Amino acid sequence: MSDLSVAPGSAGLDDPAVRAVLNRLYAQAERGDKGAMRRAYDSAAKLAAPPTPAEASSLCADALLPVDPHTGRLLYTLVRMLRPGLVVEFGTSFGTSAVQIAAGLRENGRGRLVTTELDASKVRKARENLAESGLDDLVDVREGDALELLRGFGEPVDLVLLDGWKELYLPVLDVLEPALAPGAVIVSDNLSMLPPEYLERIRDRARGYVSLDLPLGDGIELTTWTGAS
Repeated sequence: MSDLSVAPGSAGLDDPAVRAVLNRLYAQAERGDKGAMRRAYDSAAKLAAPPTPAEASSLCADALLPVDPHTGRLLYTLVRMLRPGLVVEFGTSFGTSAVQIAAGLRENGRGRLVTTELDASKVRKARENLAESGLDDLVDVREGDALELLRGFGEPVDLVLLDGWKELYLPVLDVLEPALAPGAVIVSDNLSMLPPEYLERIRDRARGYVSLDLPLGDGIELTTWTGAS
């Protein structure tokens, strides 16, 4: 993994416990994710129909699937810039991006992260990684269906990371949109895999979105919510 840390001895991503967890997770993903995903694709090919989100989650239970390190650094930087009160993540996996987001929240001295994951084993591992990094007090890891778990926030959502099952990006956005603060930022990972209808929505200025694509990792779409016209 590239060295993306801030100045030696400072807080944030260069905190020793945070850096140790991130180094371990990225190294683990580099060693094992290709094999885990190959097994998942082989198993999916044997199904009678395309896997449901729950089935896909189970098939990918051994894959870390972290955001690209540069995307993680972007998330940390956005947290430091925006100073969000509430960050929401769809797709926790092993908690790599949650650690990067929470490191920024701790350095800001404010804010919290709500993140969702369908697979119980990944929820457990994410909580362990957050505790090891010393950031678990800033993160609410919710297990289950994001479409149910992300409803009814009593405060504005300032920053969103979508990094789960791609076909659910648009339904998750529909759930979150009423809670988006003016100027809220949405980071959509894996641009090349995103459904056309989702991209059409978040690139529609008339619907309240201003968006651009960035060449980080597999590509991301960086979007701001200006409010429905």
